[in-house]
Amino acid sequence: MGVFASTDDSVSTGHEQVVFCQDKQSGLKAIIGIYSTALGPALGGTRFYPYDNEDAALADVLDLSRGMAYKNALAGLDLGGGKAVIWGDPEQIKSEALLRAYGRFVESLGGRYYTACDVGTYVADMDVVARETRYVTGRSVEHGGAGDSSILTAWGVFQGMRAAAEHVWGTPSLRGRRIGVAGLGKVGKYLTGHLLDDGAEVVATDVNPKALAWVRANHPQVTLVDDATTLVAADIDVYAPCALGGALNDDTVPALRAKVVAGAANNQLAHPGIEKLLADRGILYTPDYVVNAGGVIQVADEIEGFNFDRAKLRATRIYDTTREILRLADAEGVPPAVAADRLAERRMADVGRLRAIHLR
Repeated sequence: MGVFASTDDSVSTGHEQVVFCQDKQSGLKAIIGIYSTALGPALGGTRFYPYDNEDAALADVLDLSRGMAYKNALAGLDLGGGKAVIWGDPEQIKSEALLRAYGRFVESLGGRYYTACDVGTYVADMDVVARETRYVTGRSVEHGGAGDSSILTAWGVFQGMRAAAEHVWGTPSLRGRRIGVAGLGKVGKYLTGHLLDDGAEVVATDVNPKALAWVRANHPQVTLVDDATTLVAADIDVYAPCALGGALNDDTVPALRAKVVAGAANNQLAHPGIEKLLADRGILYTPDYVVNAGGVIQVADEIEGFNFDRAKLRATRIYDTTREILRLADAEGVPPAVAADRLAERRMADVGRLRAIHLR
C-alpha cells in the first residue's frame, strides 16, 4: 500500500511512535503521532488539511498528539494521546478509497491508536474508515456511534468559560458579558447558542461565508465583524478562539482587550512564553486542552457503548476541573497553563506506573 515507517522525530519530541502512511493510488498521505499510551490506547482525531508542505503537517501532528495526551489525562480518561493528519485538500481528494486506505493503516497499529473526527473530517467519514478498522470513534448513531462530537465540545467550553467567569467576576454566569467567538464552524455555532441562552452578547467572525450565513439565519442577534484581527481588538469580556491553532501570538495578545480567553481551538498558544505574556497583561487563559475536552469525552464514551447523558455529565465536570486548575495556579503562583500541565503529568505518572504491575 505504500510507505509505513516510524521516524526518528519521535525520539527528539518525546513521542512513543510517529508513523508515515502513503497510498499512491488513492492519494493518501497521512501521519499518525502517538505521544503516550501511559494511561491506555492513544485517542485523537484525524485532521484533513492542505498543509503547505510535509514539515508543516508533521509539526502539527506532533503538537496535536502531545496535546491529546494532556487533554485525555485531565479529562479523567484511561486513554493516552495521539493524533493523525491527512495532507491534502479534503474538497479535492477525499474519497472512499482514501478513507478506507487510511483505516487500514489505523488497524495495522493493533489498537495502539483510536481515531475520530477533527478539522476536515466528519461522522460520515468515520463510518467509512470503520469499514477497515475497529479502532475508530465518532461514528454515526446509525452505526452505533456517538454522532457529532462538536455538541459536547461546545458544552465543555461553555463550562470552562463559566468557571473562568466565576474566578474573574465572582459568578459562573455569562449574562451581560460580551463574548467574542472566532470561528463559527462545528463547535462555534453550538457554543454561540449556549452563550445566548445564558444571556451573553456575542460578537463573532468566520472566514467561511456559509458559516456566517448560518448564524445570520439562526442567531440574527449576533454581531458579525470582518475578521479575527477586528474581533481581538473589539470591546469584549471573553475571547473564544474556535478555529485553527496559534490564535494567541505576539501580535494578538498585545491587542486583546478581553479579560478571559476560553475557546475550542487546539494549540492556541503560538509558542512557549505566550502564557506568561497573557498573565502579565492580566488576561486569564483557560488552557485549551482542558476546556475543549468535551468532544474527546464524548467519543471515548463510545468505546464502552455510548450513553449521551453519561458523557454529558462527564463533560459538565470540565467546570470543576477548570476551577481546580485556576485555584492551583493562584496557589503556586504560575499561569493556568503551567498548573494544568503539572496536573496532567502527575496523573500520567501516578496512574501510568501501575502498568508495571503485571497481572499475569
